[in-house]
Amino acid sequence: MSNIVRDSDVVELNAPPFFTFGDKVLARRAIRNDGTYAGREIGDILCRKGEVGYVVSIGAFLQQFYIYGVEFIESGHRVGMKRKELELAVPRDGTDDIPLPEELPA
Repeated sequence: MSNIVRDSDVVELNAPPFFTFGDKVLARRAIRNDGTYAGREIGDILCRKGEVGYVVSIGAFLQQFYIYGVEFIESGHRVGMKRKELELAVPRDGTDDIPLPEELPA
């Protein structure tokens, strides 16, 4: 499995999750089905940029990233998303944020 491409050297799991259960969040970009969302075609939009959702689960991916299960209100989809794909709908006071990986050019 030496072909695994990590999009960052940041290991989020060394710190507590940024989001907590019940946090109201916004999608920073549209998310399409990559084939892992059952019942929808590959390429279907699962959530749109700016769509409001709530964190309902927290898991890990590649022993590096937290994956936040977000239930989106408008679309009704529950989507697993990385920290860099989300932002708080209501900012917290005094939040110490971890650095986000640099965005890859599209």
